[in-house]
Amino acid sequence: MTYPKFSKNRISEKAASFTESVIREMSREAAKYNAINLGQGFPDFNTPEDIKQKAMDAIADDHNQYAITWGVKSFRDAISEKTKWFIGLDVNPETEITVTCGSTEGMIAGMMATVDAGEEVIVFEPFYENYAPDAILSDATPRHVPLYKTENGWNFDTDELRNAFNEKTKAIILCNPNNPTGKVFSMEEMEFIADLCKEFDALCFTDEIYEHIIYDSKFQIPDSKSDEPKHICMATLDGMRERTIVVNSLSKTYSVTGWRVGYCIAPAEITNAIRKVHDFLTVGAANPLQHAGAYALSLPASYYNDLQKEYQRKRDFIVPVLQKAGFKCDAPEGAYYVMTDISDFGFKNDIEFTRFLIQEIGVAVVPGSSFYHDASLGAQQVRFCFCKKDETLGSAAERLQKLKSKI
Repeated sequence: MTYPKFSKNRISEKAASFTESVIREMSREAAKYNAINLGQGFPDFNTPEDIKQKAMDAIADDHNQYAITWGVKSFRDAISEKTKWFIGLDVNPETEITVTCGSTEGMIAGMMATVDAGEEVIVFEPFYENYAPDAILSDATPRHVPLYKTENGWNFDTDELRNAFNEKTKAIILCNPNNPTGKVFSMEEMEFIADLCKEFDALCFTDEIYEHIIYDSKFQIPDSKSDEPKHICMATLDGMRERTIVVNSLSKTYSVTGWRVGYCIAPAEITNAIRKVHDFLTVGAANPLQHAGAYALSLPASYYNDLQKEYQRKRDFIVPVLQKAGFKCDAPEGAYYVMTDISDFGFKNDIEFTRFLIQEIGVAVVPGSSFYHDASLGAQQVRFCFCKKDETLGSAAERLQKLKSKI
């Protein structure tokens, strides 16, 4: 029997509209050329021993079958309790929390649960590379608003942001602290965003996985009695509780990026929709790791203070190293990334420079173009991460000292 030649498109328009992850590709390139990986944002130091032990105990105790789809009760309770003491938000663990396979699944599950075809999702750029594909996979149209590098850090133009909102706007994505820029949004900026969300009846997806990594004490809740940097959650602002989906994860705070255990906090009606999408996307997150997560979330405030101080020490080491090597950059306000300007090196674009840096210098980074919808906007930028051992950062510093002499 003769069959007709296959003529239909075998690849969907959605999948064809974006590339594979450039960040993950850089890790493969680093391994290929034995380069120090300052590209992908995962620690190369050990996960705390007590957290690992709790995971092993949970496996030994036979928590190895399906958990409740939307999360182990003890883990949801722990999320609720930590959310209360850390950001002052009361969350019902039975109706307002969905445990997901990392914040990555949390974001796409949240968007697929709330966004319809033809609606728009506003994305600040440079952006974490998953956000635009998330919007496309949700049948939405991403609408990009630039963050501009100035003497005062990375900032958006309020008129441009206002003009991006319209009757089609369903949501805005806020990554705070921000990947890749290290920006922390001020209270004034967040209130401006919140007012637009309320005016246009829009949702806010807020990615808060770096909530404990803030360096500058200027980021304070008004009337705070502490001079320590403090994370501000969008859901705590007036009128935003009912229109905010908080996306978070164990990954960065507890150095377990490979566990893929995250969660969404949202109003009950939205949570119900997220749980349905989540169920058919992944069924559920790893049962034993949720039990370990319940322990991790119960750690005292001293754990988070030590984490912040350790990353600030690493930041204060790597930024001068980069500046001395010829990169134009400032110290980030939060997260563990440094977005740098490479224009003084004279390379055609970030891809060419990144290839040179990996193959000739032995240091892997992420090309800046991967964080923009138009590659040309990031053609003279690369991102470094510094969530690495002191030895790793020291070795990278030694290699980067050779950069100018090899150009």
